[in-house]
Amino acid sequence: MADFKYTPTDFKSDQEVRWCPGCGDHAILNAVQRALPEIADATDTPHNLFTFISGIGCSSRFIYYMKTFGFHTIHGRANAIATGVKVANPRLSVWVTTGDGDSLAIGGNHFIHAIRRNVNLNVILFNNEIYGLTKGQYSPTSKLGKITKTSPYGTVEKPFNPGELVIGAKGTFFARSVDMEVQLSKECMVAAAKHKGMAVIEELQNCVIFNDKTHALYAGDKATRAEHTITLRHGEKMLFGANKDKGLVFEKMKLKVVTVGQDGYTLDDILVHDAHERDTTLHMMLAAMKYPDYPVALGVIRSVEDETVYDLAVEQQLEEVAAKSPIHSVDDLLRSGATWEVE
Repeated sequence: MADFKYTPTDFKSDQEVRWCPGCGDHAILNAVQRALPEIADATDTPHNLFTFISGIGCSSRFIYYMKTFGFHTIHGRANAIATGVKVANPRLSVWVTTGDGDSLAIGGNHFIHAIRRNVNLNVILFNNEIYGLTKGQYSPTSKLGKITKTSPYGTVEKPFNPGELVIGAKGTFFARSVDMEVQLSKECMVAAAKHKGMAVIEELQNCVIFNDKTHALYAGDKATRAEHTITLRHGEKMLFGANKDKGLVFEKMKLKVVTVGQDGYTLDDILVHDAHERDTTLHMMLAAMKYPDYPVALGVIRSVEDETVYDLAVEQQLEEVAAKSPIHSVDDLLRSGATWEVE
């Protein structure tokens, strides 16, 4: 284990946090700063190896509030640049802070291909279902019919579900949390850091100015969250509700919500969550669940180790090529072909 012990204060910069009062970003920042000391200890990562990369958007100001290395890049390109950073120095613990507009619209191509390649990045996707920094245009995750400045009569587009997108792009890790659930967010971040490969955490985040309470029907106060969300943990029964008396079963090739003790259902009938199952079928169903038909799934939904991690594979390939090459220096290169001595 590491011989260094950090506290959240070690990861807090001296910059004034300039998000709107009440913005969900504050809670997510808190969760990250609480998670990093535990991650440093668990993964034997010293402070100077943590790096945060962001694109453009409210969430992308994140790097200024972290006392780590960071790079505020350009719109939609955070995942591409983070890939370059990780490949150049695989020892770094690279984190991407991005929004639903930044990574799912202009950056959608970079996002899905980083997932497909299984680059060892930790991506925190802030999903407030709106463009906040540019003052309230609809985004790829805005609900169908949402009235915004760019859809004054309501959107006519079906939104992306980030979980379905990640798993469909052959993602090996997907988790979801709510900005107010700081402890759950922290748990997801620690699990993401321990995962080898691309890890995506969707944070259901509230924009108090342009899309207030967009998640409130299922992720509002604690009572609402207990009844309308389900927190999944590997190896545990898929139970939810204030009394933990509701659960999920699998019938007729689909998930079904039941109440334990009613209609003949017992605790034995309730599914046990297996986050490590390689087959994507059930994970895709869990990620796709939406209110009011189902509880919204929170926690680590999928965590599957894959033998191919992009940055590690590139590093190994370079080592193999270098070992076989007769050229090991610039001098070797200059003398490798036909040479002449001019007198």
